[in-house]
Amino acid sequence: MLEGPGYSTFLLDKLDFTPPSAGDQSRGIFRLSAALRNMRANIWRMPPGSLGRRHRELVQEELFVVLEGTATLMLGERAEPVDLPVGSLTIVAPGTALQLVNRGAHDACVLIVGAPPEQGQVEYLPDPRPS
Repeated sequence: MLEGPGYSTFLLDKLDFTPPSAGDQSRGIFRLSAALRNMRANIWRMPPGSLGRRHRELVQEELFVVLEGTATLMLGERAEPVDLPVGSLTIVAPGTALQLVNRGAHDACVLIVGAPPEQGQVEYLPDPRPS
């Protein structure tokens, strides 16, 4: 990390990913939230076949930015797949059911930003096991 007055810079190839606190432990997370005041953010490394936890944010909007690979968001009550190639951005409104998955053959790396920075305002949903 590079820091100066009023900024922090994180280099993707230098991040130390750790296992998540719950869910699919094959994924890795780099937590950016400690460096933020008005939003939450994490970078997720998703190996092929990995699944995020299906959930619905009750307060936060979430922004998904694919930094590497191709990720898929399973959106809505019927878990409709939306494929996101590298460089894609998707905004998900509060109340929308979602699950981040990697259905590809290569790792995907996804930046997820949520605002406002509320924690604990989430409903976890059953996993429909996308194909």
